Amino acid sequence: MRLSCLLPFLFTPLLFGQSHIEYSAAKKIWLLHTESSAYAVGVNPRGELENLYWGGPLWRQDDVPAATGGRELSSFDPPQSVINEEFEGWGGTRYLEPAVKITRADGGRDLVLHYASHTIQGDDLKIVLKDLKDDLFVTLNYHVYAAEGIIRKTALIENKTRQAISVESLQSGAWYMPHGEGYRLSYVTGRWAAESQLTREPIHTGTKILENRKGHTSHNFNPWFAVDEGSASEENGRVWFGALGWSGNWRIAVEQTPYAQVRVTGGLNTFDFAAPLKPGESLESPPFYGGFSAEGFGGMSRRMHRFELTDILPHGLEARLRPVLYNSWEATTFAVDEPGQRALAEKAAKLGVELFVMDDGWFGKRNNDHAGLGDWTVNPQKFPNGLEPLANYVKSLGMDFGLWVEPEMVNPDSDLYRAHPDWAMHSGDRPRSELRNQLVLNLARGDVREYIFGVLDKLATQYPIRYFKWDMNRPFAEPGWENVAEPKELWLQYVKNVYEIIDRLRAKHPNLEIESCSGGGGRIDLGILRRVEEVWTSDNTEAFDRLGIQYGFSQMNAPKIMSAWVTDVPNMNDRSTPLKYRFLVAMQGALGVGANLNKWTPADDKLATDMIAAYKRIRATVQEGNLYRLLSPQSGELTANQYVSQDGKQAVLFAFLHSQQYRQTPPPIRLAGLDAKAIYRVQVLGLLGTQQFSGAYLMQNGVSVRLAGDYDSTALILERL
Repeated sequence: MRLSCLLPFLFTPLLFGQSHIEYSAAKKIWLLHTESSAYAVGVNPRGELENLYWGGPLWRQDDVPAATGGRELSSFDPPQSVINEEFEGWGGTRYLEPAVKITRADGGRDLVLHYASHTIQGDDLKIVLKDLKDDLFVTLNYHVYAAEGIIRKTALIENKTRQAISVESLQSGAWYMPHGEGYRLSYVTGRWAAESQLTREPIHTGTKILENRKGHTSHNFNPWFAVDEGSASEENGRVWFGALGWSGNWRIAVEQTPYAQVRVTGGLNTFDFAAPLKPGESLESPPFYGGFSAEGFGGMSRRMHRFELTDILPHGLEARLRPVLYNSWEATTFAVDEPGQRALAEKAAKLGVELFVMDDGWFGKRNNDHAGLGDWTVNPQKFPNGLEPLANYVKSLGMDFGLWVEPEMVNPDSDLYRAHPDWAMHSGDRPRSELRNQLVLNLARGDVREYIFGVLDKLATQYPIRYFKWDMNRPFAEPGWENVAEPKELWLQYVKNVYEIIDRLRAKHPNLEIESCSGGGGRIDLGILRRVEEVWTSDNTEAFDRLGIQYGFSQMNAPKIMSAWVTDVPNMNDRSTPLKYRFLVAMQGALGVGANLNKWTPADDKLATDMIAAYKRIRATVQEGNLYRLLSPQSGELTANQYVSQDGKQAVLFAFLHSQQYRQTPPPIRLAGLDAKAIYRVQVLGLLGTQQFSGAYLMQNGVSVRLAGDYDSTALILERL
């Protein structure tokens, strides 16, 4: 049975001027405010920093009690076991998941951090902690995104001693739920072609680790979590959530202590990790973002979506809506050439496509996946005049031109590998593990970083490329790094160099857009999303499967970044869904077409043209509106998702019937997020007639949809009158 929280969850409009951070010198408490939450930390009598509150908005700082430091329950249960220490060093009498762990050159490992100082500047708070003896400092950086209801944490460790240290663990911080039991954990897991499978399970005493050790973010887990009180639903209940912004090895520990306290610690993965710091050097953790929703999982998702659109994605709300894309892969695979791509571009333009992307096969000796990776020069047999004539022709058709690249990889059968075999990850003279006939370049090396930047910069300079589809089709193996003091730094430096390359490319080519692709959903996180416009959600484009993948994906990620293609059937399995069904599934994100247009019939072309035109009518609502997951694909035969524009003037309902028996009529679907007192004109997509209903009726009674048979689908467009 849950222990009740003593602090009230009260709300009042924020009236704190420019800063959303309050400090009480008398009580040594900091209170961070957002429009939907509050977060409080304080210094206890021993000088330790304690978490005091995380939950709904507070309007009175005096309600938050001062940090007491706890009390010793026994010699086996010291005070540090029962207090909620905000950032634990591994030292003293601390036995829970540490936030930082070090070893000094002289062998000493104890690290006990006490409050030293703080500064507040606008919505940024810096709290400096210092080891109780040595000049080892940790600066905790907090930033408040007040309107979005998000708080960001990072930690910076600085070595100001006279000896070197090795950092063996650096977490970004810990998030504490209100004291009690009965909590439930939500996260997504999966594999290639089955990413983002939502899992919910009770939290028990002990520690559950969500992590990745593959070098990229990974298909298996995503660095996101949500914790509720065991009974939250889509639109009701309290939910605490968070996500790491890191595209390499990460770790999230969900811990329920024997003292009925749930805490979530996250940051750099401790597996095979070591970062040496000489005197004067420092190391910063990845950002760890956290938020609170009193409106269930739907409220959580809408808050995260708004945060991504406003504060994470490049150009924020000024970014253009994602264009309708065509990709040539399924039509041609490696057999690309200028005439074939021109013919596809003509067909795509007639459908209303706005961005034409040529996929793999255009470079080096790339006639299959056995050769050519690393040799980023145009194949002269396929494109005797280079890519410029094709790119210009695509532009003359009214479309932007995009190009597939996989710059982090190399085939052993390539000129690059023959010239620089040492550039591929390897461990001495041990065998090198090939996956998909390729090896991973050691991008932690400066010379490899400069090579990759150089080839991408040259392509973006030489040709009118608007869009790179940046792929990464295997994880790390043999992550050796010869002739360096600490080869384990490879994991960290690799990601930093990926970020640097993208940042430099974007700075030099400000109109360039990038898609993060790693065999589908292998690199999706808030770190890469600061640098790309959209992500390849999954290599699995089978429409029925995608309903489940997109459901899990949407728990944290905005529809605008979710690349969703219409492809031919069967695809991935023997299931064949109607073309309309495939379009409506894909229209719930950033719409793309990946089918072989050379095989489409005139009827297919007509349907596609109509659907793309309809998508452009609702695109802003889908990509930047509020999402309501009305009926989950995880339960029942009917899936329904609704999108409401930010100004409330338009709403769109998508509904999908998976299978039907006995000619059963689906029940009315109750809508959400509408103005109860407004009148809405409702039109079924593809039909001419309209009806009018009040928002109250649509939300209380619902709307009936005509669906019959297996894999039927429909969409309704609502316009507020």
